[in-house]
Amino acid sequence: MVSDFINHLEKAGRYNIDLFHKFTNLAGHKHCILREKPRYINSCGFLMDLAIPRVMGIINVTPDSFYTGSRLNSESDIIARAVKMAEEGADIIDVGGYSSRPGAVPVSEEEERQRVVGAIKSIKRELPASIISVDTFRAEIAREAVLEHGAGIINDVSGGEADPLMFGVVEKLNVPYILMHMQGTPATMQVNPQYDDVVADILRWFSAKIYRLKSAGVKDIIIDPGFGFGKTKQHNFEMLRRFGEFSVAGLPVMAGLSRKSMIWRTFGTSADEALNGTTALNMLALLKGADILRVHDVKEAVETVILFREMGRAQEPSE
Repeated sequence: MVSDFINHLEKAGRYNIDLFHKFTNLAGHKHCILREKPRYINSCGFLMDLAIPRVMGIINVTPDSFYTGSRLNSESDIIARAVKMAEEGADIIDVGGYSSRPGAVPVSEEEERQRVVGAIKSIKRELPASIISVDTFRAEIAREAVLEHGAGIINDVSGGEADPLMFGVVEKLNVPYILMHMQGTPATMQVNPQYDDVVADILRWFSAKIYRLKSAGVKDIIIDPGFGFGKTKQHNFEMLRRFGEFSVAGLPVMAGLSRKSMIWRTFGTSADEALNGTTALNMLALLKGADILRVHDVKEAVETVILFREMGRAQEPSE
């Protein structure tokens, strides 16, 4: 019965959520993960309630991130941006020192370490209670950021593909791990990406990765389908249209749509002019089940979450 069901899904070219959830006793099968999303993630002893959608603010300690407004290099600028994000309501601050935009110049491990470690230390000194996510695909940098400098989440754009040691580090650290899908590498990902069915193909990829992580005892996994990472504009919009299907994995889902090229290329503008489009797509992602919004502009994302929650309250019966 199990194999017949999985074959049906694969032949159909997509995952059918209603059918999938009829088989909630199949959590041990490699294609089946959990019955429903967990409500909380545990970041170094802090339980974050995902019944409320959360906002992750982006701090890029790089000179070449795709959005010029996110590039920060001095300690004073990093601290000022982190404080502003906290004041605007960011639940998580995501610190990265390696630009993953298409065609980005590779950065050595030591240079990335210096950028990331310095930024995390500065932020934690100013905002000791902040939840910091370290945006890296390198296992040793993730280990150091968590064990020695106070990061509480690992955000890996390669989903464990770039460093074979990453999953072992995640298992030992026991912190939430953001598992993102990327086809190829930053240097190759936008060179004619191909899928039979972009959502089903990514779900199959997630299934194998989550099975490995769960088998190793990793408790808190967040999945990110990776808008713009090895996808055409059409792939990206198809992923957003069917974003609710990613909930079939039974895990929290993050949407990283902020100022992506799928927005500004549609308008024929630039990333600098993509805030309004970002807000519109973030609301769509929330309506389709996003648990975390990863954004450059925290205030606008927090306001989007507030409106989304008000809409939910309007559906509640009055006393």
